[in-house]
Amino acid sequence: MERLATAEDMRAYGTRLAARLRPGDLLVLSGPLGAGKTTLVQGIAEGLKVRGPITSPTFVIARVHPSLGDGPPLVHVDAYRLGGDLEVDDLDLDASLEESVTVVEWGEGLVEGLADDRLEVLIGRDDADDVRSVTLRGVGARWSDTPSDQVEE
Repeated sequence: MERLATAEDMRAYGTRLAARLRPGDLLVLSGPLGAGKTTLVQGIAEGLKVRGPITSPTFVIARVHPSLGDGPPLVHVDAYRLGGDLEVDDLDLDASLEESVTVVEWGEGLVEGLADDRLEVLIGRDDADDVRSVTLRGVGARWSDTPSDQVEE
């Protein structure tokens, strides 16, 4: 578990995490409202060097951010308003999964079937001091050799 005190720390963590990502990766972000999920995605986007700005796609559900270089595009999804598997299927996320890095906020229980391998990111928030905790859990062969809760500095 990593403890992050500021939004800048969360973005920097996302940038470090992006260095480990490759096309086909699925990240499932969970945590309460205001925990910093979109802030983490901003850091991932910076690290992947994709076109921004990165804002919460709550009302549009999904946004594709093309690479500004030769890296993979970022597909940023907010599943908060989705009612179930059928609505996830309607997004056709599997159509771009292999060539993109796909990050799904609020995706727990909805998108695990998209890929055998995924990185689950749980973000907690301590209301007393506003510090965020980030815990990573790798699922599948892709993440089997990765410490489940560490991002290298």
